[in-house]
Amino acid sequence: MKPSIKQLSLLVFLLLFIQILNAQKISVNEYAAIDAKALQIPDSLTATTAGIAGYINSNFATDKEKARAAFIWVASNIQYDIDNMFALNFYEAAEEKIDKPLKTRKGICENYAALFNDICAKCNIKSFMVPGYTKQNGFTDYIPHVWCAAYIDTAWFLFDPTWGSGYIMNSKFYKRIDNKYFEADPSFLIKTHIPFDYLWQCLNYPVSNQEFYEGKTTQNTTRAFFNYADSIALFEQQNHIEQLTAEARRIEKNGVKNSMIFDRLRHIKLDIENDKIDKENKRQAMLATLYNDAVAYFNGAVKDFNGFIEYRNKQFKPEKTDEEIQGMIDSTNADILKAKNNIKQISNPDPAMDKFLSQLLPLIVDLDNRLNEQQDWLNLYFSKSKAKRKSMFYEKKLSWFGIPLN
Repeated sequence: MKPSIKQLSLLVFLLLFIQILNAQKISVNEYAAIDAKALQIPDSLTATTAGIAGYINSNFATDKEKARAAFIWVASNIQYDIDNMFALNFYEAAEEKIDKPLKTRKGICENYAALFNDICAKCNIKSFMVPGYTKQNGFTDYIPHVWCAAYIDTAWFLFDPTWGSGYIMNSKFYKRIDNKYFEADPSFLIKTHIPFDYLWQCLNYPVSNQEFYEGKTTQNTTRAFFNYADSIALFEQQNHIEQLTAEARRIEKNGVKNSMIFDRLRHIKLDIENDKIDKENKRQAMLATLYNDAVAYFNGAVKDFNGFIEYRNKQFKPEKTDEEIQGMIDSTNADILKAKNNIKQISNPDPAMDKFLSQLLPLIVDLDNRLNEQQDWLNLYFSKSKAKRKSMFYEKKLSWFGIPLN
């Protein structure tokens, strides 16, 4: 029996009603309450990330709420700067990446990411900017991109406030919040976003650059397990150069597939090399300071020693106490010890300094020997009576540095 026109109309109506209900269900924003409160931040607080974070900390309790507030504020208030979309500069100062979009309310991906990252940091949420590249409509992009990784509750999630803020069509930016890029699961985001450093894929079976190009982003559990959580924990404990060295190793391991990866790797290696040069220059400067101070101590010792010899040649006139006389020797000895200590700290000097040291060391040794001779003489002097002390000044005269020695 064929359905009547009335029955068909009712069926169509029911199907349309179901579609409308599904559409309404899909469009429901679970973050609506958070978003509404986050977008009420007074303009007076939005000139700095500290002001924004202060408001967020005062109005939201959990890390997820705070991260959402940071995400929605950035995605809603920053307009994508199409005119400068190719002006990505990974090596621009972090302060500049943050200050410019706050002043102009415009920016590119690194500005969106820098703002979100800094607000999270000021909300005591672990967050890192993630440089890499993307794929759109099946084609790999030819300019780099930046997003973020943040630790929320007990896991690492990925955030792209740029893609979450809208889209570009016909060279025009259209504002539209896309929640797929808030707290994105790493296994989802790897389909379109691949970091230069596979650490920030936040996957236990990282995808290679070749696989990303081929669209093979499903986790391959037959390969070696990568504990990215422990590796990130280690990353947090490393100094900057240790981080760069490990990053370079991972980038090379994952395949230098395009010019973007090559450029990133080249800059990392250049930073490492410049750090080595800078450290060596600082080391040589420190060695030069040690040497110059050693020379100054030696010159001070010579001056004090000559002062003692000159006083001895005057038969200890005017009279000083035995303690004051010994003090003249002790002062000389103290400077000699300081000079020796400085020289001990000089390791692997350059040829020029090595030559200077080879000239200075014999002089220090000679002065030390002379000082020991005078200390022996003085010890004998102190052991005698006043009458016998006087006779000690009539021994054969010696000289050192042109000054007679009694």
